[in-house]
Amino acid sequence: MNHVKTFILLAALTALFGAVGLWIGGFTGMLIALAVAGAMNLFSYWNADKIVLRLYRAQPVDETHPNASVRLYVADVLQMAQDAGLPRPQVAIVPNDQPNAFATGRDPAHAAVCATTGLLDMLTREEVRAVMAHELAHVKNRDTLTMTVTATVAGAISALANFALIFGGDRDRPGGMIGTLALMLLAPMAAALVQMAISRSREYDADRVGAEICGDPAALASALQKIEGRARRVVNPTAERNPASAQLFIINPLSGQGADNLFSTHPNTGNRVRALMDLGVRMGAPMPLVPAPAPATAPATTSVPATPTARRGPWG
Repeated sequence: MNHVKTFILLAALTALFGAVGLWIGGFTGMLIALAVAGAMNLFSYWNADKIVLRLYRAQPVDETHPNASVRLYVADVLQMAQDAGLPRPQVAIVPNDQPNAFATGRDPAHAAVCATTGLLDMLTREEVRAVMAHELAHVKNRDTLTMTVTATVAGAISALANFALIFGGDRDRPGGMIGTLALMLLAPMAAALVQMAISRSREYDADRVGAEICGDPAALASALQKIEGRARRVVNPTAERNPASAQLFIINPLSGQGADNLFSTHPNTGNRVRALMDLGVRMGAPMPLVPAPAPATAPATTSVPATPTARRGPWG
């Protein structure tokens, strides 16, 4: 269902681009804007893993790491990647107290998955496995390609809106200058909304596939709640300085908003947990409790039964 939703949203974004391009600059203007946006995003896509890993000061780790907990983390990721039929990804840790994780790379053969030190410190081994299975699901689903396409089209729409300042004053066009000004404001906003909706759709799908990869939807549901509760109270300075990277993370690293609204890049955590509960029932792992969202000032709680292992991470 999420694949169909993504296709529909991409079609809507493409239609919006075509309409705006034809209105402002005709077919030629539309192609120019698409070429400019495409070139910029192609560079980012081709070098995404290097850019993001350097931005967050990610440190590659492997099975020879001196810390036993890190070795377990690496072993679990590599085993799940093998079980999912994926090429061996680069595994890294990010020195950051906020619990979070992300995946990057232009395709499965050039993928990297990263967990923050805060995530490894806070979660049990089973929960870390579930979170990293979610990130491997992004790799398996080629979500970096999907988001690059949406960024290209959304960027082209924004470029066309800027062109409207120069080419949009023709009184023969519907609405004249007022219509042009409205287009400049509304077209990029509409494109951003569709882009965020696509991002939310991909998160739901990665939750489902990730739960299937690790075989433990309860652990993923528990981890999501713990991460959200802690992420609200711990600032991620790098993400704050680079908000465009927020959609990479499993939980919004910027504001930790609980609302599944138009302006959120991530689904509501409660909605994600309920979907995982339903999946758990279908997989034969019942998760009967419906969680209540934790208030921003309260300690993080877990309503889904926690996984049994009490191991702390290597930084706790």
